[in-house]
Amino acid sequence: MITAILIDDDKNLRDGMKGLLDRFAPNIKIIGEADSLQTGIDAIDKLNPQVVFLDIQLNDGTGFDILEQLALKNGTIKSNIVFITAHEQYAIKAFRFSALDFLLKPVDPDELQKVIKKIETVLEKTNDYAHIDLLLENIRKKVDNFKRIALSTSDGIHLFEINDIIRCESEDNYTKFYIKNNKTVLISKTLKEYEELLTEHGFERIHQSHLINLAYLKSYIKKDGGYVVMADNSNLPISQRKKERLQEILKTI
Repeated sequence: MITAILIDDDKNLRDGMKGLLDRFAPNIKIIGEADSLQTGIDAIDKLNPQVVFLDIQLNDGTGFDILEQLALKNGTIKSNIVFITAHEQYAIKAFRFSALDFLLKPVDPDELQKVIKKIETVLEKTNDYAHIDLLLENIRKKVDNFKRIALSTSDGIHLFEINDIIRCESEDNYTKFYIKNNKTVLISKTLKEYEELLTEHGFERIHQSHLINLAYLKSYIKKDGGYVVMADNSNLPISQRKKERLQEILKTI
């Protein structure tokens, strides 16, 4: 069984979440509940759960405040955090860059099961929670232009500088990251998800299988249907419908 606590200031929502977990995630054992900043901190400290289902907005603060205070008190956080939130675009973006799980209200059972499955895998592979520190760093700075990204692989969660990513390549429902110094990382998410995150960081989708960091583009070759040469000496095709946009971008560089 995986131990968990629920932190939400609405008892009805806590009861609803317990009902969902009973039905769709019977391997989750709720060992405690809390409804405020201080009771949440106390519950995590005392019960040391493997998972915390944490609402962002509490009556006396936020879920981020709880994590901040725990980090200050204990130096680190040793629980998997699953945020439960309404549509808060900035927070959701921060979660995605930090590889942190979140559920939107009202909680969808299919999404809940996906999150639980991921947690099961993480608990088997790692006890590293550096990505929570990354989330707090991003929330604290309140900037949109995140500098680092957490990538969750089969063997754990790894943090990288976004500027060190040369390119991303689609492999079915996976994405392979090519990073400076000949590192590659395979992630079980689609290229489209990372396109949405990285486009504003100077990345461009040039093909259904390729997302490139324009900072590492060496050459654009028009012959043989058109392709680019990247800093890692890879030759990548350009789809017909992307050629005009890429040519326009290159004029501005």
